[in-house]
Amino acid sequence: MQVLLDDYSFAATLATELANTTPEVWQGPDHLGDLDALVDFADEFDRAAAAPSDPDGHFGLGELARAADDRRLRAAQSLRYVVRELIDAPVRERLVAGATTLTASAGALTLVPGSRSARWAVELAPGSGIDEALALICGVGVLGVVQALGEQRFRQCSAPTCVGAFIDSTRAGRRRYCMPGLCGNRVNVANHRARRAATVGGGRTVRE
Repeated sequence: MQVLLDDYSFAATLATELANTTPEVWQGPDHLGDLDALVDFADEFDRAAAAPSDPDGHFGLGELARAADDRRLRAAQSLRYVVRELIDAPVRERLVAGATTLTASAGALTLVPGSRSARWAVELAPGSGIDEALALICGVGVLGVVQALGEQRFRQCSAPTCVGAFIDSTRAGRRRYCMPGLCGNRVNVANHRARRAATVGGGRTVRE
């Protein structure tokens, strides 16, 4: 498996999604609670990493997840808290040191031929498991965002009832929620209900 060094946005997205699978964020179920959930998570990012020209291509996470045992699962679960600690205390030196530790499973540095130019990638060391692959990707994501965008891109979710966090690798840098489709929608619904209640309280009729 190879991780493209310039694709820090993909890597940062995986780091965010991984950190937010914990039961603390969901206030109940663990979204990485068993080996089947680990496979589902890996398969999702295999699909996300597939090139448009090769939608059936495989990044390799799913294969590693299917080969995982309970020890690998526990290591992947623990990794979530390591990543979260980095997001929660975004000091540049600490982020770089922590991410460098996460990339300990890196193997050879290589050039990947492309249609226009070659791109640098790091290979996963032979014999590594899913937990080490996830750590490598998270490390690349953190280092890439720190270097390209700055430590201010490591943020807490703005939704008042959410304890999630995220790495904002968007171009504009205006992301506010750890899960925009969920937390953002909840905030919008709550704001709509508050405006509706205020309008009703003011004596005006609200037409649905």
